[in-house]
Amino acid sequence: MKELRSVPQRLSAEAAIAVGAITVAIFYTVGGEWLKDLSSLPKFIGLFVWIFGVMLWMSFRAVHHAESLAELLGEPFGTIVLTLAVICIEVALVATVTLTGKGTPTLARDTMFAVLMVVLNGMVGVTLLTGGLRHHEQTYDLRGANAYLSVLLPLSVLGLILPRVTPSAPGGQTSRLMEIFLAITSAGLYAVFLRIQTGRHSDYFRDPPRSDSIPSATHAEYGKVLHGILLMAALLPVVLLSKKLAVLVDFGVSRLGAPPALGGLVVAILVLTPEGVAAFRAALANELQRTVNLLFGSALSTIGLTIPAVLIVHFFVGGQLELGLEYVQIVLLALTLAMCVVHFGGSRTTVLQGVVHLMLFAAYLILIFD
Repeated sequence: MKELRSVPQRLSAEAAIAVGAITVAIFYTVGGEWLKDLSSLPKFIGLFVWIFGVMLWMSFRAVHHAESLAELLGEPFGTIVLTLAVICIEVALVATVTLTGKGTPTLARDTMFAVLMVVLNGMVGVTLLTGGLRHHEQTYDLRGANAYLSVLLPLSVLGLILPRVTPSAPGGQTSRLMEIFLAITSAGLYAVFLRIQTGRHSDYFRDPPRSDSIPSATHAEYGKVLHGILLMAALLPVVLLSKKLAVLVDFGVSRLGAPPALGGLVVAILVLTPEGVAAFRAALANELQRTVNLLFGSALSTIGLTIPAVLIVHFFVGGQLELGLEYVQIVLLALTLAMCVVHFGGSRTTVLQGVVHLMLFAAYLILIFD
């Protein structure tokens, strides 16, 4: 069993944590000066690849330990741990880049929109396509998917569309009253959903039990403690390095003339890649309910937790913050949510549904540059 590997194997597997700690030490000492002058393009690219690569590696390790906890805790608790581990990275990145950026008041909005597009179109499309190719049709609990969508739809509309059409603040900004309302309703509704997911309706989010995945009680307790410690050790460097990556993202967006939405896509890719791999593996293993939990849970936590976090930062720090999407983005978001309702309105999925979501994801990528 993977938990009973030798000490050298364990230390080798956790090399990412050591590399992350060394990178943090460098950039919080001598490396801090390197970020003050980014006029040299090779230097900028080298620093970006270094920090982004280390953070992505650390994210994979964090998700690995969260996945191991998921196996030990069982559904839906395991998926919640995995989703919250990923959302901690996202909130840290978005909040830090928002504080660091000088001309990107839409970065938080663009990041949340990018997460929704990557998850609900890119990752859903890939998992449905590959799962359908291997297993033809896949099943899941319709009640669980409907629970996710019943919360995701109103939070998406209230948080990302309503600020664009309300006249209380210019553009896509929000008034102070609207900010308080959005922070309370987003966090509150997400908390109610978690209570339902872990309480009386937890069976909506479970795959059929597998007899070969139940560890002994002693081994399970040992694994929970070990993976919990290593999960925190992997998350901490990512959070600390987010401030350094924020400097590079802000420079790339504001100084190099890159599309503002590209910054949100970079953050989304960093945050979601490990979780996307986990969802892809679950789909190949014909565990579509776990895939649904991972992807819809990630999209829901993005709205339910990132909006309150960003609004709290904005409340204390000030500055401009735009949450309302542009009208073209609103159309794409509305179409994406409609397709999710249609495609997850039954209990089976096919290849066709995956192709449709991938087409919408391609449209999102084109619109970033067009």
